[in-house]
Amino acid sequence: MAVVRFDRGDGINALSPEALRQLTDAARSFEDDSDTSAVVLTGSAKAFSAGFDLKDAEGRSRATMDLGALRRHLKLGPRLTRAWQEMEQITIGAIEGFCIGGGVALAVALDFRVMARDAHLRVPEIGLGMNMSWQSVPRMLHLIGPARTKQAVILADQRISAAQAYEWGLVEEVADHGGAFDAAMALAAKVAAQPPLSVAMTKLTVNRLAYALDDLAGHMDVDQFALASFSEDHREGVAAFLGRRKPRFKGR
Repeated sequence: MAVVRFDRGDGINALSPEALRQLTDAARSFEDDSDTSAVVLTGSAKAFSAGFDLKDAEGRSRATMDLGALRRHLKLGPRLTRAWQEMEQITIGAIEGFCIGGGVALAVALDFRVMARDAHLRVPEIGLGMNMSWQSVPRMLHLIGPARTKQAVILADQRISAAQAYEWGLVEEVADHGGAFDAAMALAAKVAAQPPLSVAMTKLTVNRLAYALDDLAGHMDVDQFALASFSEDHREGVAAFLGRRKPRFKGR
């Protein structure tokens, strides 16, 4: 078993572009690791992740990028989630506190999720004038179906409690406060006790069958995100978030 801990030490754990690169590299570091059959990804005691870092200087530079540069930069997120989804090892997320936006995108790319009882999930992208990207919608669709996916994504201000997430099938296990990591490690130990080759081949088979058609439409969410980022609603959504006020959307 192995542990990857994402903790920026600020209790928020926002995903800056550099953090996306480092977490992608962390996933890829297991490519030739034949001794590890399960990997637990955890955040801090207060947060799994607050999602993409809207205050990061490199992230904010997207506002001045041309369309070509923007499309290239927007591939950082899908590259991250794909790297974790395609790992040969079984991956388990341990979620304490909150898991928001890009944090949810990363969590649903894992094989299993364990969530503390007092934690919550939220997908705020639409409320910021963006679409949910990083190929998260098809992954959520496989886990919880079309109506729940629409509910989670479109109702951007709605917090999804651990009890709801478990009922919907968005997480596989609910633990006591502070116990998500230990519960994830216990699950990882059960995985590690199984024959590694059979586990790896089964994961590959299930993923290939479940996600067979996802790549056909996977490119679209990057372009939708790029298109939305040029809208007045997106600028208003981000300005309202940073100014801590309600946005006034105009549909343009």
